[in-house]
Order: sequence, then structure tokens, then C-alpha cells
Amino acid sequence: MSFKDTLLNGEQGLFKPNGLTPMQKLALRFVVVGVLFYGLTAIEGMIMRMYQIEPISGINPEHFFAIMTAHPLVGIFGSSYSIVFGAFLFLVPYLMKKPLWSIKLGNWSFILVTVGTLTFWGSAFISHYSPLYTLYWPLPADFSQFSPVGGAVFILGIALVMVGTIFFVINIFKTIAYTPEGHEKVSGRAMLASATGFSWKESIFRKKSKRRENLVSLPVAAIARGTVDTMLNAGIITFTGVLILVYMVAAIFGTSLENTAVDALLYKNWFWWGLDLIADGLVLIFVAGTWYLLAMLITGKDLYMARIARLALWVELIVSWTVWSHHLMSDQAQPGFLKIISGELVTAFELITQGLAFVITIVTLWSARPLKMTNPLKFLLGGLLGFGLAVPAGIIQADLGLNRILHNTQWIIGPHVHVAILVGLTMTLYAAIYFLLPILTNGAKLYSQKLANFHFWAHIIGGIGMGAFMGMAGMKGMLRRTIYYNGEYNLYMILAGICGALLLLAFFAFLYNVIMTFGVRGLIGIFTPAKLKTKELLPQAE
Repeated sequence: MSFKDTLLNGEQGLFKPNGLTPMQKLALRFVVVGVLFYGLTAIEGMIMRMYQIEPISGINPEHFFAIMTAHPLVGIFGSSYSIVFGAFLFLVPYLMKKPLWSIKLGNWSFILVTVGTLTFWGSAFISHYSPLYTLYWPLPADFSQFSPVGGAVFILGIALVMVGTIFFVINIFKTIAYTPEGHEKVSGRAMLASATGFSWKESIFRKKSKRRENLVSLPVAAIARGTVDTMLNAGIITFTGVLILVYMVAAIFGTSLENTAVDALLYKNWFWWGLDLIADGLVLIFVAGTWYLLAMLITGKDLYMARIARLALWVELIVSWTVWSHHLMSDQAQPGFLKIISGELVTAFELITQGLAFVITIVTLWSARPLKMTNPLKFLLGGLLGFGLAVPAGIIQADLGLNRILHNTQWIIGPHVHVAILVGLTMTLYAAIYFLLPILTNGAKLYSQKLANFHFWAHIIGGIGMGAFMGMAGMKGMLRRTIYYNGEYNLYMILAGICGALLLLAFFAFLYNVIMTFGVRGLIGIFTPAKLKTKELLPQAE
């Protein structure tokens, strides 16, 4: 087959989108768009890396901070949410051996998340709306710095993403709870209680002889528990967006809400409680569940300490509701008891819960050796390494003394955030993508293993290296959200930029591999409607 034929039709013509079920197409749409949004995030990140070395002609500081505002949100909502939603809308029915509750609702989730992300990104790009990703600054809104129209459009985009997220939540819980025709009737309430962990019938504390079998598998339980935090987060961010939108609309019509009854400290606690449900709740829960699923699928063995793993997921869910104050440890108005109890003591539990997930996954893999070093296994190990580095870095920050030194520096965004997201989360998601690729495409063959190998090494070296050099700059005093013009930290920023370039090359290698595997026509075919037939919706999980 010629290069042109491969480019148009995919490797050896094995990928045929017309033969895919609606559920397969839905998952692939999410994943493909999520990967493209990751590419946009990587390009914007590289622009910021370059700008911190030397200001780029044509980009002013307002544009730089607008990029900084949209960059993490595109990465979280446009990329990570899309890939996670696509994977889990496929995996829950696949693992439970029943159809997804609503393909139509799944497609609406895809449309709203995609359009919403493009909307808030476009608003930042065009209007230079730049309150940074925290969104709570400034309240009351100071429109001398940015356009209220741009802000209103930005918040509208966030709202669209949140509606799509709520549709995802409904679809997941409905799929878990309902019983298809022809299946033995099971109580939906009991299924949800077992899935979320709020059922003591399956308690680890019961005597073994009195324990009942869990109604859902451990990976489905992990997805359900992470979805609880997704639901809470969507509600809080939606409310927050509406509140900000009130300020924006009032300003558009010439009314200032500068003097309001909104307490700044209460607002910041509310906002960070909601945002932390992403960072310290659903990410850690979803990631742990993905580790468990991949470990079982790769090894073909039961998970080591499965009951402890299930309990740890429930503990992580509760802990995720109570750790938000570590974001406010340097806020002088924050009550001391919240800094100590929520910020320090409860946060330390995440080292235990995530450490358990790490050990359980490693022991499960170790017990099945020798294992072939496949793409899913390599990227799974990379994801484990990423969180093995980033979670302790986060715990270090959750100390009142060290937090005063590290909080507003590049340390926070480097060794903790970027290593957690780029290495821990993203490599875990890549592991799932590489594993699901033949399942979602009816056995399509990856175009190039050499490109996959380059993708792995460039990504892991680039991600860890960039985080490390940003952390070194932070320890020297380099502030985050600050532009330096005197070259004081150029050595660290140049080295971080080289590592960022590796990350970008890794992405383009992966993207090229996907295009050559699917073919341009195949990728376009993913977005065409699929014929809805009941027999096609029934997954065949082993």
C-alpha cells in the first residue's frame, strides 16, 4: 500500500468506521477531540515556555496571561474530560455487559464539552480575558483590566461544559442502575449504593461468612465514585459561573456591583472546595480505578487486595471533600484550624490512599511476571511513576512552613501540577487509549511501534524534566504567574523549554501514528452517524 493510500485509508485498510457501533464511535469521538485539545494545550504551554525565556514578538502580556487562563482549562475540560468521558461511557456498559443508557445523551455530552471548550478558549484568545484559571479574581469584578463581554462569553463556555458534564453523570449512573430487557431484575438503588460505596452490605469489616458479593466490579465502582465528585464539581462550578456572570452582565449594562454582600473568604473556600474535587477527588479516584482495570486486563489476574482497594476508593472519596484548604494555607484570613485539619492532616491521607493504589497495582503486575512490555503496560508504569513523584511533592506543599516558601512559586506548577497531570494522568490515559484502540476499532493495527516507543520516552523525559527544572527555578524564588524580563531564571527556563519541546514532539508522533492508523477518511468517518441496532450495542466483555 502506498503512503498516499495509507494516509487516506489507514494502515492496511483495517480500520473501517462504517462497521463500528454507535458506542464505539461515541468513545472515539471523545478520544480524538480530547487528543486534539491536548495538542492545543501543549502548543500554548510551549508558547508560555518560550515567552518566559524571551518575550515573543506579536504577543503582549495581556495575551500571555489570557493563554495562561485558558491553558489549564482546555487541558482539564477539553482534553482530560473528553478522553475520560469517552473511555468511561464505553467501559461502564462494556464491563457490565449491557448497553449504554442513552447514546443520544452521550452525543450531547460530546457536543457541549467540545463547543464549550472552544467558546471559552476563543473568548480568552480574542478578548484577552485573563482572571487566571482560579476565576475568583477579581470579585468584585475589576473591568478596567478586561472586557465584561469577553468574560461573559468565557463563563458561557464553562457553563456549556458543565451541562455536558451533568449529562455524562446522568448517563453513568443510569447505566449502572437500570436493568435491560431480558436480564434478571436488580434494584437500581442497591446497584448505585454498591457502586458509590454507601452500602455496608459489602463492608470489609463484616465477617467473611456474612459478606455479600459486590453488585458491581471494582473498576465500575471507581468510575462511579469519581463521578460523584464530578457531579459535585459541576454543581459548584456552575453556581460560581452564574455568580460571576451576574457581575459581567451588570457591568455590560453599566451597573457596578462593587459593593455586594459576597464575602471574599467564603467565596474562595466555596470555589476551591469545588475545584479541588477535580484535582484531589475525581482525578485520583479515576486514575486509581484505571490502574486497577489495566492491571487486571494486562495480567489476566484478580487484583491484589481487592477489598482493601475498594475501601481505599471510598476513603479517597470522603477525603476529597475535606482537603480544599491546602490551597488557602497562605491566605492570612483563612482560619488556622482549617489550615491544620483540612490543609495538613486530612491532605496527608491522600499519600496513604494513593500509595495503596500504587502498591496494589504494582504487586498485581509483579505477581504476573514475566509480562510483555506492551504499550499499555509501559504507559501504565509511566503513569504510576508520575503520581509517585507528584503526590509526595503535593504533600510537601501541605505544610504551613514550606507552603509559605513554595506556594506562589514555579515549584507548585512544576513538580506537583505538571508532573501529576502530564506524567501521572496523561500517561495513564495514553495507556487506556493504547489498550482500547483495537477494541474500539475492531482490531485496527497501530501504524508504527517505533513511533509509539518515541512517544513514550519523549513524553516521560519531557514531562519529568520540565517539572523538575520549573521546580528548581521555584526553589530559587521564581514566582508563578509572573513575567521576568531580566533573564534571572533563563537557565532553568531554557532547560524547561527543551523538555517542553520533547513533550510537543511526543504529541505529534502520537498524532501522526493515529492519523496513519485510522487514515484521514477513517477519522472523518468517526464523526458520521452510525446505524443504531440493539445487537450492535451489546458489548462483549470477557
